[in-house]
Amino acid sequence: MTGPALLNDCFLHDKDRLRHQEALDILKSRVSRVTETEIVRLEEAYGRIAAQPLKAPRNIPLADNSAVDGYAFRHADHEEAGGFFPLQNRVSAGHPSETALAPWAAMQIFTGAVMPEGADTVAMQEDCERHTQDGREFVIVPQGLKPGANCRKAGEDVSEGTEILSEKSWLRPQDLAGIASTGTAELSVFKKLRVALVSTGDELRRPGKLITVGDVYDSNHFLLRGLAQSLPVDIEDLGILKDDGDLVEAILRDAAERFDVILTTGGASRGEEDHVLAALDRLGQRHMWQLAIKPGRPMMFGQIGNCTLLGLPGNPVAAMVCFLLYARPVMSVLAGGPFLEPQRFQMPAGFDVPKKKPDRREFYRGFLKTEAGGTVTAHKFERDGSGLISGLRAADGLIEIPEETVSVRKGDTVTFLPFSGMGIL
Repeated sequence: MTGPALLNDCFLHDKDRLRHQEALDILKSRVSRVTETEIVRLEEAYGRIAAQPLKAPRNIPLADNSAVDGYAFRHADHEEAGGFFPLQNRVSAGHPSETALAPWAAMQIFTGAVMPEGADTVAMQEDCERHTQDGREFVIVPQGLKPGANCRKAGEDVSEGTEILSEKSWLRPQDLAGIASTGTAELSVFKKLRVALVSTGDELRRPGKLITVGDVYDSNHFLLRGLAQSLPVDIEDLGILKDDGDLVEAILRDAAERFDVILTTGGASRGEEDHVLAALDRLGQRHMWQLAIKPGRPMMFGQIGNCTLLGLPGNPVAAMVCFLLYARPVMSVLAGGPFLEPQRFQMPAGFDVPKKKPDRREFYRGFLKTEAGGTVTAHKFERDGSGLISGLRAADGLIEIPEETVSVRKGDTVTFLPFSGMGIL
């Protein structure tokens, strides 16, 4: 069984706007897993979150084997045999030798084949010479090989009993390969998070529909759907909600009964037509709102019953920034995973910001550029408007400027958050 997603009380704060770290602290303290577990086949496990640890039931590889095509021999015999070995037989992958290696002899061996008993070193095929003498096959092995050369030892990759998968691990392709190497065909994962995706606003239209002056195509739906699909989620589109307070409240009330998360865009401010915030306050509890960041100030976080509501701003840039910084880590925890922190790299700025407002953390759309001398610098998109999707498309990540910084000069050290570290290809 799992507990409620959030602490069921209203968060009150004595500041008008929360700082970035304060917001993260609230999120970390108030969310926990809501999903149950299920068993899936390994071929269905990519991108899921492990619900149980997995230990290697045996050594991987199971036995010593050859890393190359070549000739297996006993290293101690090399000097006495003068590197001139009679060939005993051949060993291929999947067909271990039934006989041990005779003294001062060698066996032809192929990559992946089990080392014959008595052999400890393999010479690469291309470094050796084959000869026939008196009807017998011989091989000349060169000098200089170290004992154990080209031999993969049993348990060299993973020894028996080693934990190769921990609970809350995200299952990547390389993890699936590691699991497969243990012979495990099925594993326990957390069920996918049930997410309702909601757009709000009379002005919105879906692509394919005609628009007139005053209308806007609903780009945020496709932006957020794509971002959310980097997580183990099942998404249902609840469509575009009109600016009708009663309608918004009814839809949110119903969705809270059927979903783990309601992800909204727009309607998060205090305007007369911002109905999501008002509906949340009537139906549930609001734990976070109004952040001291740019873009994304009216980010909303609360709950209706045990359903988490994440209200993102309506401007696309703000919506994406808030999803990556706040919604994504929250949804990961709800789905059974860790609180996902973005990767951060320190590098010189390739731009100037003569004046920045203090006490506010700012996130610029940024990209990396390799200068003539090989130095990699961070550059910001030239325009800062939070409705400019072109800036998101041009960016490789975000440039994070802390609250206390009041200006940036070229060469100053700035923090770069690559999109690749936040689930974006």
